[in-house]
Amino acid sequence: MRSNSQGVKVILAANMSWPVVNFRLPLIRDLVANGCSVEVLSPDWPGEQLEILRSAGARGLTFPLQRTGINPLWDIRTLWHLYRHFRNSKPQVVFSFGAKTNVWGMVAARMARVPRRVAMVEGMGYAFTDSPGGGVNRGLLRWILRMLYRLAFASAHRVVLLNQDDLRDLTNLCGLDESKAYLLGPIGIPLEDWPMREPHLNPITFTMVGRILREKGVMEYLEAARIVKSRHPEVRFNLLGPLFDNPGTLSAMDIKPYVEDGTVCWPGMVDVKPWLERTSVFVLPSYYREGVPRSTQEAMAMGRPVITTDSVGCRDTVEDRVNGFLVPPRDVAALAEAMERFVMEPELIVRMGLESRRMAEERFDMRSANRRIMEVMGVIA
Repeated sequence: MRSNSQGVKVILAANMSWPVVNFRLPLIRDLVANGCSVEVLSPDWPGEQLEILRSAGARGLTFPLQRTGINPLWDIRTLWHLYRHFRNSKPQVVFSFGAKTNVWGMVAARMARVPRRVAMVEGMGYAFTDSPGGGVNRGLLRWILRMLYRLAFASAHRVVLLNQDDLRDLTNLCGLDESKAYLLGPIGIPLEDWPMREPHLNPITFTMVGRILREKGVMEYLEAARIVKSRHPEVRFNLLGPLFDNPGTLSAMDIKPYVEDGTVCWPGMVDVKPWLERTSVFVLPSYYREGVPRSTQEAMAMGRPVITTDSVGCRDTVEDRVNGFLVPPRDVAALAEAMERFVMEPELIVRMGLESRRMAEERFDMRSANRRIMEVMGVIA
């Protein structure tokens, strides 16, 4: 890996600090190790997270951003603040991720004549998710985002994508020039932090990890769990994840009946690693417009077979009947049937779990993904 980056200033623009601290620190450390000066912009920087960022060798700064909804006054404020910051700090590279930071970050960087502008699309999110009840509001939001993405992509030098479906749709719907697109695949995880674990067979336990959103397939998971639990009372089900500020969010009252009747254990937002150690099979019945789900990558690295949907991003993690099962989105009966296969044939947990770890080692090594991102930035050759 040859470095071109001594003294190069790189600004990362994020829509919140939590993913930076939890998912981007290895990339930041690699940039710093290659001689880059790194700033990270986020609308929030709590003290503890800021200290973690500083320990990685980067500087954290805030900027005004309304993460959800369309508010022209807020968006103009965001654009103006980013433009002034880029103009004054004169970075050689701006790298953005998150819908609004991709739009206003790329436009502001172009206005400030930043030499290298790279946006990363980590899934197309709520607006582009096809689900019942979206109605006029979702359609309007989708149209607005299509127009804004056209603006962003016209301003970017490169656009990093995680799956083939997003490449196709952003090209067809949002005017992305294919010559600007870079298909990265999964961002990956630090595999050394998610070591292989022995299969967990007693009791057989299914675990879902994710934000408590309807489009993540939470209700389908709970209904399928209730069916399987009625036939196999000894089987356990976990649901790990927080309620979230999103148009598709569920409420605690939606989950409560399944907790009260003993179908599922829902501890909320927790450290997932010890729960995955006590998991037999990982489940993500999502029909959200995922990039490539990180939670599934983590479970696979620990040697857990996977049940997920044949939908965007999710299908990139499972070879059907090799390391798990693909089921149709929103199909409770098919999901319950796949779960019951593992209950009736526990040897599948062992065999498919080994395949998951093998696939994780081949596809989900974060070091390889970070090296390729830095090549796209132009800081290494």
